[in-house]
Amino acid sequence: MTKRRKALAASIAIALLTGAGQPVAASPAQRIDWHDCRTAPDDETGQRLAAAGATCGEVTVPLDHADPGGRTLSVAVARRAATDPARRLGTLVVNTGGPGPSRDGVALLTQGLPPEVPSGAPSLAARYDLVGIDPRFFGLSAPLECGWPTGQYLRSAQLASPDRASFERGVAVARELAAKCADRGDLLTHASTRDIARDLDLVRAALREAKISYLGWSFGSHLGAVYRRLFPQRVERMVLDSAAAPGAAGPALTRETAPADAAALRDWARWAARRDGRYRLGATADDVLATVDRIARAAGREPLRVGAHRIDAAMIPGLLLTVDDSDAFYAEFSSQVVVLRDAARGLAVTPTPTQEWKLALYTDPDVEPSFGFSATVANQCADRAASRDPESYYRDIQAHRAAEPLFGPLARDITPCAFWPVEPAEAPVPIGDDRPALLVGASGDPVTPYAGQLALRRALTGSRMVTLEGAFRHGVYLFDTTSCVTGAVESYLLGGALPRTDVTCSRHRSPGRTTPAS
Repeated sequence: MTKRRKALAASIAIALLTGAGQPVAASPAQRIDWHDCRTAPDDETGQRLAAAGATCGEVTVPLDHADPGGRTLSVAVARRAATDPARRLGTLVVNTGGPGPSRDGVALLTQGLPPEVPSGAPSLAARYDLVGIDPRFFGLSAPLECGWPTGQYLRSAQLASPDRASFERGVAVARELAAKCADRGDLLTHASTRDIARDLDLVRAALREAKISYLGWSFGSHLGAVYRRLFPQRVERMVLDSAAAPGAAGPALTRETAPADAAALRDWARWAARRDGRYRLGATADDVLATVDRIARAAGREPLRVGAHRIDAAMIPGLLLTVDDSDAFYAEFSSQVVVLRDAARGLAVTPTPTQEWKLALYTDPDVEPSFGFSATVANQCADRAASRDPESYYRDIQAHRAAEPLFGPLARDITPCAFWPVEPAEAPVPIGDDRPALLVGASGDPVTPYAGQLALRRALTGSRMVTLEGAFRHGVYLFDTTSCVTGAVESYLLGGALPRTDVTCSRHRSPGRTTPAS
């Protein structure tokens, strides 16, 4: 065992003896050597981090936290010091979701992401050291890649099963993707959110912080909830934005999303109907949805010709998902539906540039490691066990077909976890406690439905909820400019006091276009 591994093992052993196996003590070997974030001239993340004034480093973590003296991984970290050190509040860890690389969360809060987030959160950047981490197996943290062609993965993740034949094709693709990961079982066993949370605590220790504050969106909210369950004494202030239900994380993450997807599509239909003079999709929301239904039925009879692409019924639900209710997103989405409508009429059509990019991914034979497809599925399969019976998925789709005709065959479809080479190493972490936290969500979130967010609110009995009423988007704080939400989040993170009661904020449409990853 190397001297570095011995030191790491000793620090964790001390924590196991003194902290019930939870808080990991800092060790002399775990001092971060900070350096320039830019790894190459074309490293866009590194360039953004450098422009934000951040530096980067690595923390060594055990592959298996139950075996701290064994194999290790390197976890990439970015940090930007508070610009008002006299009033510094501590360290704020930022996770932008996914799961995926999250070092760029430092730049998001420092610089924003124009035009979606014009100026970030300058008040937080002044008072906190901002820290972002690429979770294990993502970004620069020992990326896990099973060699999945982009198009093959999307045929598993984004194609629905509206009929038996398409379901059988989905089963075959899911089985093949899982088989490609068979020789990585030693890594897959340790890909869970529990493992990522333990890595986070080692980063906290290496930063020499007794406690951290935390801001996470989407998957980042789940990670935050798991972290505070495992390490309750290590959390100062925590904001969880667009969180899933306490038991939703894992292979069935999307299973309950079809009604929320349909509600979000209806919100877009209302928007498009008010602009019928431009798009000609229908003068009422019902008329617009009838146009969508005609598109789906036409694709079911014969694949639609859209430029060089062929779109069948299995592709339609994935192409009709919305995650953002801004005017900019809805305008682009409407233009794409116009293309599909005309194709359903048998007209020669050219996809919009965004639509072309999206459709090209479905047939892309290249492996695209930057997307992190393999690691995302590995995380889901490690978090919770999946049914190994393919027929159970088809029965589930059929049982809900009447209530979920469009999105149910996508939300409930089989995944590679049904054939995964390994089972989860541990039971899921039970989410729930009475410690303070601020939850933020949109009432019409199509990715993590609001009912699940309310379930998390009930499980975290000491928390408060800030709801953006009438919003159909995923990701609220910073991605929607409503001052009510911004004020509640920043007042808590800067002042430490939760609102006395849950808060409801009225809707404000922002010109933004993108959202955090789910």
